[in-house]
Amino acid sequence: MPYDIDNLEQRDPKRIELALHFIEKVLIPWHRGEVRGVERVPSGAALFVGNHNGGLMTPDTFIFCRAIYRAHGLDGVPYGLGHEVPLSMPILNQLVVPLGAVRACDENARRLFDLGRKVLVYPGGDEDAMRPFRHRNRIVFGGRRGYIRTALRHSVPIIPVVAAGAHSTFIVLDDLRWLARWLGVDRRLRIKVWPAVLSFPWGLTVGPPPFYVPFPSKIRIEILDPIHFDRVGPEAAADAAYVAACAARVEAAMQQTLDRLVA
Repeated sequence: MPYDIDNLEQRDPKRIELALHFIEKVLIPWHRGEVRGVERVPSGAALFVGNHNGGLMTPDTFIFCRAIYRAHGLDGVPYGLGHEVPLSMPILNQLVVPLGAVRACDENARRLFDLGRKVLVYPGGDEDAMRPFRHRNRIVFGGRRGYIRTALRHSVPIIPVVAAGAHSTFIVLDDLRWLARWLGVDRRLRIKVWPAVLSFPWGLTVGPPPFYVPFPSKIRIEILDPIHFDRVGPEAAADAAYVAACAARVEAAMQQTLDRLVA
């Protein structure tokens, strides 16, 4: 039976322990994963904002969450807001929902913040997760600012999380936006890219590749200081110019960090 992607009560501590074992024994050694800045994470509700990497595999997410778990326990591990299409896919649904993935919407975010939980979002979505290899060291949010409005509306700080190296676990030759439009997946599935990808063991594929064996790229992750905004609440969230300024502040801090990690 598929999991309900709007149910907040499905996180399974036993599944999380199994996932942690795999992360520590396989994923971290394979990617020589490093996480800095866990001491910067405050208590209480907050919105983690990350750059999205590696398509559906997103190995940096698991390395990051393992570091949070070891430093702050299960209550500190964020719930992940995800696109409803991949979250509803067989296998992926059964894998990630018990770990704390739920459908991305403002109502689910509000319910989690009201419980004092932390939430993880990847604003760039498919555009970021499947950006071309030549753009692997860029923050690609595609002008999406809903994450800012969510943080302002619910008066929670944003904690940027920046990963370097995780987008080298496969090779996106091109995102083929024109093909996504031609196939109509941008309308039917709300996916703006349909990339040409090189991955192991599939070789060259067109479209988001299935589960693959990631190339052993070194992954460095840094958690930045929480960002608090001067104005919060529904009025601030409705101010387009203010939202744009807040987004520019967050994305500039993340790009500077990514540049430094890459260097």
